[in-house]
Amino acid sequence: MSTPRLRERMPSCKPLGIATLPGHALRFHKRSTDGSGKCNAVATGDENSVIGVLFSFDPAERAKLDKAEGVGSGYEHATVTVINDKGHRRKVLTYLATPDYIDDNLKPYAWYKDFVLAGGREHDLPPGYIAEYIESVEAIDDPNEARDKKQRATLGSLRR
Repeated sequence: MSTPRLRERMPSCKPLGIATLPGHALRFHKRSTDGSGKCNAVATGDENSVIGVLFSFDPAERAKLDKAEGVGSGYEHATVTVINDKGHRRKVLTYLATPDYIDDNLKPYAWYKDFVLAGGREHDLPPGYIAEYIESVEAIDDPNEARDKKQRATLGSLRR
């Protein structure tokens, strides 16, 4: 959700506002190649909703984002119907974890959780949602100190 981080991958991206994906819940259970848990909107079919941000972008940049997101390595494209901040339904493209990459025992690295938190705050997601679905998630230290340092430096530069 962090606009500056997304712009590193897709310079044309523009936030369009907050949107809600009904019948889904935010989980940090998608197994990453680095062994940690990444975000996923898992279908629950109940009153849960994932709150996120809609972005527009130049379609020519999609391949770069697909690679960064890991399409074919745990994420797949999905078309879902969200409700935007004006109450209108809209079909949008998202990435959902494939079942073979879901592990509910995973935890995100602290730097990754901080990126998600920064994006949520940047776009003014409801404080209660941030507290319950992002801040409350237990994170772990990244055992790769070089990667941890690099990601934290990127996060620090995005905050300036």
